[in-house]
Amino acid sequence: MTDEQLLGAWADGDQAAGATLLRRHFDALRRFFRTKAPGAQQDLIQSTMLECVRSREHFRGDAPFRAFLFGVARHCLLHHFRSQSRDRLDFDASQSSIADLDPRPSTLVVRRQEHHQLLEAMRRIPLQLQVVLELHYWEDLGTRDLAAALEIPQGTVKSRLRRARAVLREQLAAIAAGDPIPAGEAELGTRVQQLRAVVDEG
Repeated sequence: MTDEQLLGAWADGDQAAGATLLRRHFDALRRFFRTKAPGAQQDLIQSTMLECVRSREHFRGDAPFRAFLFGVARHCLLHHFRSQSRDRLDFDASQSSIADLDPRPSTLVVRRQEHHQLLEAMRRIPLQLQVVLELHYWEDLGTRDLAAALEIPQGTVKSRLRRARAVLREQLAAIAAGDPIPAGEAELGTRVQQLRAVVDEG
């Protein structure tokens, strides 16, 4: 069954379809939340799946189910951080980073220094930039699917990716303390892709 069929069957009461859909996307959702809200990842995964059922009428099939899924996951994540913020109106994903929201070191075990630096740099960039990088490089969402997930025009996705890479380079330069920083877009993208395996293992 396709994801869309599983979602429809689950909404109609088929719990086995829901379990299959969760198994199919569990690793990706776990990865998505693990780098941002590790202490709440299980609750956020559950909230995301339930919200997919509640809002299934918004999934029209214009983009893959994964784009819809990560759009819902993003909303659940933002709601989580707003609820944790002292001033809900003060939370701004375009300005706040995970390091701002939780200054404690990452709980992920990272063996190689370059991966540690990259993970820390990702935590220091604004949340909306971290999300677009991870969805692009870790979940293979192209600009069209990112536009659907993030609910922004495709042109804005492209500019946000450029901005995200530039800000990530700045943070890497600040952290690396003289170590070589990837100069080209392709090399930086490769390093971000490699970090996915570290997050999966850690």
